[in-house]
Amino acid sequence: MGIGLLFPGQASQFPGMGKDLHDAYPAAREVFREASEALGFSVAELCFSGSEEDLRRTENTQPSIFTVSVAAYRVLEEETGIRPLCAAGHSLGEYSALAASGALSLFDAVRLLRSRGRYMQEAVPLGEGAMAAVIGLSPDAVTAVCRDAGRKGVVEPANFNGGNQIVISGSAAAVAAACEAAKSAGAKMVMPLPVSAPFHCSLMKPAALRLAPELRAVHPGKFAFPVVANVTAETYRQGEGVAETLLRQIVSPVRWEECVRRMRAMGVTSFLEVGPGKVLSGLVRRIERDVPAAVFCAPADLPAVRSLSG
Repeated sequence: MGIGLLFPGQASQFPGMGKDLHDAYPAAREVFREASEALGFSVAELCFSGSEEDLRRTENTQPSIFTVSVAAYRVLEEETGIRPLCAAGHSLGEYSALAASGALSLFDAVRLLRSRGRYMQEAVPLGEGAMAAVIGLSPDAVTAVCRDAGRKGVVEPANFNGGNQIVISGSAAAVAAACEAAKSAGAKMVMPLPVSAPFHCSLMKPAALRLAPELRAVHPGKFAFPVVANVTAETYRQGEGVAETLLRQIVSPVRWEECVRRMRAMGVTSFLEVGPGKVLSGLVRRIERDVPAAVFCAPADLPAVRSLSG
């Protein structure tokens, strides 16, 4: 069977995430140790004892989810010998996928994500940006709604998640106007999201500019398996464009449905979400209803993983 790995993004965090892995496996403890050394504080303490508010701070969320995800992958490698066909990650999860593949070192990736989270948070003053999920409209309809609401400010599609679930992002007034227009256009549900900044839209340009020197200073390694990029829904080419693609990702929509379909076209017959939460495996069921999907973030998940891999 061809297994495709999926690595989660923001909103998958929860207090205590990764503790069972850390306590049970030396490989996981080593990942937490490396991440803590790179950042200069205890990532384990943040993940295991930090409050929901601590973990919601974007500069904390991104490196902590990454650390748990990579720890889970290292355990999978050791316990199952998994050989994925390819991988993808949702937003910050793309850094996890790149680290798992060997294209980014853990040290570089976790430091980049700490900066990325801080720069994204600081790009737009708190309260001036917003995001919302629109369910039940086509991508073309949501794009049209955003275009019409643009007179109120910036509002753009941010995540094409699949199953006609699309997240919009931008200035608070423009997002509010787009939400009302989406309801009038027949959306089944419009739901404001509890986020601290308007991610994956052009308002994030200041964050991309600040992160650019740090990303361009990193030298990518060799890919052990292909990684599908959010912004292109195509695989990275060996040694080419990692920094520029990740910079574009900050200001561009996540083309998640296309990423999943691209992985299927590459031969993936089952998906495994590696890291906290079950968001991505749920989205897979919206996109490819009959394809098996499992999750791994705790020792208790291993039997399901072994069943998935046959």
